[in-house]
Amino acid sequence: MNNKLVLVLNCGSSSLKFAVINADNGGEIMSGLAECFNLPDARIKWKIAEKKKSTSLHPYSAHSAAISFIVEEIIKKEAGLAEQFVAVGHRIVHGGEKFTESVIIDDHVLEGIEQCSSLAPLHNPAHVLGIKAAQSAFPALTQVAVFDTAFHQTMPAKAFMYALPYNLYKEAHVRRYGMHGTSHLFVTDQAAKALNKAVSDTNIISAHLGNGASVAAIKKGKCVDTSMGMTPLAGLVMGTRCGDLDPSIIEYLVTRQGYSLKGVMDMLQKQSGLLGVSGISSDFRNILEEHDKGNARATLAMEMFIYRLTKYIASYAVPLGHIDAIVFTGGIGENSHLVRSKVLELLTIFGYQVDSEKNKAAILGNQGIITAAGSPIAMVIPTNEEWVIAQDSAKLVSNQ
Repeated sequence: MNNKLVLVLNCGSSSLKFAVINADNGGEIMSGLAECFNLPDARIKWKIAEKKKSTSLHPYSAHSAAISFIVEEIIKKEAGLAEQFVAVGHRIVHGGEKFTESVIIDDHVLEGIEQCSSLAPLHNPAHVLGIKAAQSAFPALTQVAVFDTAFHQTMPAKAFMYALPYNLYKEAHVRRYGMHGTSHLFVTDQAAKALNKAVSDTNIISAHLGNGASVAAIKKGKCVDTSMGMTPLAGLVMGTRCGDLDPSIIEYLVTRQGYSLKGVMDMLQKQSGLLGVSGISSDFRNILEEHDKGNARATLAMEMFIYRLTKYIASYAVPLGHIDAIVFTGGIGENSHLVRSKVLELLTIFGYQVDSEKNKAAILGNQGIITAAGSPIAMVIPTNEEWVIAQDSAKLVSNQ
């Protein structure tokens, strides 16, 4: 077997992202998305050997049907592909305090993932469905769980605790957990290489910016603070999520404005953030287009996103003391030179000076430093969460 190929699955409540990754070099053999689960127009699209294809799934299809299609209609029709698989790697959003690292899935692990569903009700139940479907499709392959929360388990109590009655932490597990751990881990390793430093000697602020967004303070290669909280709702302004919020607003909307609690939470999760402020879109590209046209609410949404992001970055100078680099990653972080330049302009008190040409060149997968000579370093590093999942999965299989 020349290649260590891992089938990587990322199951959401209404969609499933999948990829086949070479664990040795990160090469992507195949990738795709099945979406609109439990709806009449359920569909799937994929790319293999630079060829893009798409088709409809049976109406109201969901995880099991999608995985069956991926196996029978895509993987098995590529001669010799399935024979090179060493594992199936599953991205799991929430591992609570039960899981501090990636693990091989057995009945005990599956039960633990289900028990964490109260902390990620939109994600973990879907992960369980995906795991069971993959076990059925690949009964002989090792299944591995890779947790978004694991990387953040090195945070000290002063960072992860909320100032609530202590029994809520001990009995109800209320604390900050953080997300996007695989992304923050990947860019930490890549930043250390770019800086010619050992990971254990690297201090960075990692900004993963996409429809979901978070910032992490990473000291000597370990996470010491992060912006998301017990759930992915806290922290930055996001596509449809509000980020940090005065909790009394919830009570006010329920008791004074006639909202139901469910209605408020649905609004905070799905109707807020860039979408709520702009009234246009949750897609940052659309926000920028409208900003360029002079749309005041689009401009406000953009400015709020940048302001909240910059405040978080600046605050993480406190736990780090010394910052080797600010790292931008994720769809917005990798491709919006405007966001990066405006963030760095707000950080001139720390001495940051953007190099306009380098900043504009760092798009479409290009990695590089974007600050001027003599400035503290800021850089762009394209993330590769799928490779992290594939590497962890292959490593655990080899250690069996």
